[in-house]
Amino acid sequence: MNKNLALGVDIGGTNSVFGLVDIQGNLYFEESLKTSAFLTPEDLVDKIYERIDAIGQLKNIIGIGIGAPNGNFFSGTIEFAPNLKWKGIIPLARLFEYRFKSDAILTNDANAAAIGEMIYGAAKDLDDFVTITLGTGLGSGVVVNGKLVYGHDGFAGEYGHIRVINDGRPCGCGRKGCLEAYTSATGVTRSITELESINKSTSELKLINNPSSNDVFRLADEGDLFSKEILDYTAKILGSSLSDFTCFNSPKAYILFGGIAQSGKPFADKVKKYMEESLLKIYKDKIEIRISQLHDKNAAVLGAASLVWNQHN
Repeated sequence: MNKNLALGVDIGGTNSVFGLVDIQGNLYFEESLKTSAFLTPEDLVDKIYERIDAIGQLKNIIGIGIGAPNGNFFSGTIEFAPNLKWKGIIPLARLFEYRFKSDAILTNDANAAAIGEMIYGAAKDLDDFVTITLGTGLGSGVVVNGKLVYGHDGFAGEYGHIRVINDGRPCGCGRKGCLEAYTSATGVTRSITELESINKSTSELKLINNPSSNDVFRLADEGDLFSKEILDYTAKILGSSLSDFTCFNSPKAYILFGGIAQSGKPFADKVKKYMEESLLKIYKDKIEIRISQLHDKNAAVLGAASLVWNQHN
């Protein structure tokens, strides 16, 4: 194949996914690596280079787009990301440029997912929306009038670290009570041990060694009462929080992306219910809760790659 391609890279707290994407959004190659398996970011960059070289596509890459937690669009750096073991300020865009000899653009991973939804997915008809990524952490990409909101320093849209419970659970960022500590996949698993319930002792979750958020949602679907409580607790905190965030930019929709969102319509409907209960009257019945249309394609990879195509247009 001899075709211009963008390398899209999604750096996650658990997995890092990368793929080759053309200008129409067709994904020609995709692979996932365990982020924690790499002691340094240079090691991860080298591995991605090695894999692209192995399939003979280095010559076709015209640019690299990267989505990363605490990614700063202006500086091309990851800065103090709580869910990565690489600490401090990491010049990741520069590392990719040095290794691949190609221009690289970096942004927050949730911003990349938002771009992916806007160009290829559930937000193609929207100019005002927020993508909420529910993975190891919780990220948000805020789009107003068709443009991502970066703020003056590149760090706008950190909804996961808005505190929603006074003096609540410790968060990886060093504070307490952040939304991420309750409604991310990690937050759901913490609820298994921290929530008190009369149904806890009979739950099938007790039979699973190190149960995951996927186990909670699967068992809730099968009727496990404690798992259903956890699902409801998670949806209530998220929905109530989104009702408050609405006052900031009045989005047409919140788009849920990530493992928790893949549990589908029942969870989205619960989030919508609790959001509507708490909304300011002027916003009621105006905001949709949508589920990503790109779970099988990886919105973050497509969004990261689209940074390249935006630059070349």
